[in-house]
Amino acid sequence: MERQADRAGDRRRLPPLNALRAFEAAARHLNFSRAAEELSVTPGAVSQQIQNLEDYVGAALFKRTHKGLLLTDAAQTALPALREAFDRLAEAASLLTAPVDGRRLTITAAPSFAAKWLVPRLGKFEEAHPQVDVWLSAGMELVDLSAGEVDLAIRYGSGRYPGLEVTSLMSETVLAVASPDLLARTPLNDPSDLLNHILLHDGSAELDASCPDWAMWLAARGLKTVDGSRGPRFNQSSLVIEAAVNGRGVALAKRTLAQADLEAGRLVAPLQIATAVDFAYYLVHPKAKGRLPQVKAFVAWITAEAEAHEAALRAIDNGAGI
Repeated sequence: MERQADRAGDRRRLPPLNALRAFEAAARHLNFSRAAEELSVTPGAVSQQIQNLEDYVGAALFKRTHKGLLLTDAAQTALPALREAFDRLAEAASLLTAPVDGRRLTITAAPSFAAKWLVPRLGKFEEAHPQVDVWLSAGMELVDLSAGEVDLAIRYGSGRYPGLEVTSLMSETVLAVASPDLLARTPLNDPSDLLNHILLHDGSAELDASCPDWAMWLAARGLKTVDGSRGPRFNQSSLVIEAAVNGRGVALAKRTLAQADLEAGRLVAPLQIATAVDFAYYLVHPKAKGRLPQVKAFVAWITAEAEAHEAALRAIDNGAGI
């Protein structure tokens, strides 16, 4: 009880939180006006908060020079610990929004990845963790994870997600796929045979600069006789794959999303030319969410699933081909 009372007394002796926030913002910008803009207050209010804090600690925090603001030695020493403290406060606020019973797990993912890869596997997670209720939201918009309403996101991108815990899941390649029935009618034994096929285009927002469209793919192989701009276009990768399954033409498909259809024989990759892309799949979440048992369980499960998926693809590539 005495130790708890000491801690409570320490908290009562802390400087005002608004003054600390003003100091952290001003120290980061080295400019009271930009700090005020960030905090939605006036520069005079920031200056007053800094003055209050300097009066509280009994020391100057900024040096005013002809070049602008500089931090004093004491301020430079304290700033990293203060930033860490604000990060911890943000984590605590995020945990306040977490489901207290540990049952609900909210995940967001792009529609194509959710439909073609995640949903077919989720049953295994639910069997292993029957106490967890998975809420999956599929959408193209990037959800603000700091708001606390979503626990985890699966993102297709560069892997640079500042302020979030990032787990690499899978790389990606692109390959030409078509239905067996279509190829039985119109063979595709060489890239030049694409002249006889309808080209299906992936116009989704998930494509990165390294992901080839048909025009790029054909140009890389010196095929000038095939018009890479012709053919229907779809705004989701899963729709391109479904169109190929239904024999509407040949698609450049993300292999991760098309693999189940390839294994089931609904699609084939006759040219066996896989092009690696820069983007990959990542699992991201706020650091605080990583402490939740349902999040820990899902991270462990999906990481194992991703490793198994990539191992299966390597085995195919080292064996009978794509």
